[in-house]
Amino acid sequence: MDPDDAVANLETRELRYYVAVAEELHFGRAAERLGMAQPPLSRAIGQLERRLGVTLLERTSRRVDLTEAGDVLLHEARAALDAVEAAGRRARRAALASTGAPSVVLVAKAGASTELLAKLLDAYAAEPGAATVDVRLCGPGEQEPLLRDGRADVAILHRPFDATLGLDTEELLTEGQVLVLPAGHPLSHRSAITEAEAGSLPGLPLPRWPRRDGTFADGPGPQVRDHTQLTQLIALGRACAIVPESGVAGLHGDLVAVPVTDAARVTTVIAWPPHSRSRGVAGLVRAAVRR
Repeated sequence: MDPDDAVANLETRELRYYVAVAEELHFGRAAERLGMAQPPLSRAIGQLERRLGVTLLERTSRRVDLTEAGDVLLHEARAALDAVEAAGRRARRAALASTGAPSVVLVAKAGASTELLAKLLDAYAAEPGAATVDVRLCGPGEQEPLLRDGRADVAILHRPFDATLGLDTEELLTEGQVLVLPAGHPLSHRSAITEAEAGSLPGLPLPRWPRRDGTFADGPGPQVRDHTQLTQLIALGRACAIVPESGVAGLHGDLVAVPVTDAARVTTVIAWPPHSRSRGVAGLVRAAVRR
């Protein structure tokens, strides 16, 4: 078979099989995860390698490792499977919208850009024929995957923390960052602080947020999953946090914010899939830019 034909005829089933093996690096665990026997899984991966004409996995009696080609396929396969799932979700929502009032699912990080988001929603609601906006607040880093896999139509993202490659975006705000401390802390009256100082305060470690796989990095800071949990820990004197300036709008009186002079500036953007044909998304983006 011509190599180009082999690539064109890849099936989502094959990609799911391969992603499971590449992530587990163990055929037995991958087979269990897929709910199938190991021998047909091994045959399917071998057939995939022969069709593509490349070695994806280096197998020994003790371990399985990805080749360079295998690592590339893992990243591309994940993106392809996400795109297939997103297409299905968006098609279902489009069908539902055609039978009733149109709606747009907007995701944003809880506790971030609250004032900006309120102005955006008010501006869009004032437009004739505005769709219903279903606002879903989530934890840090969750907005981008929700947008990419089709569970959301539009997202409020924050560079450099959120990746926007492959998405259409409009910049809404660029700002500095501040260190949030418990009121009464010796540094609470400082006019400014450096990032190195903020990361080494005795008894006030920076929090550890969950990574994409749900695990937490090692370190002394408390494990934190949401904004409410974070602010309570800071007020109790168990942590501090570096956040964008706009994140201090709703702080209680038992917390103070000190500018971090050398922290990266944060750019808030509204993002949507480049192939979106949703009038609601287009209207929401226009309102965001004009607000």
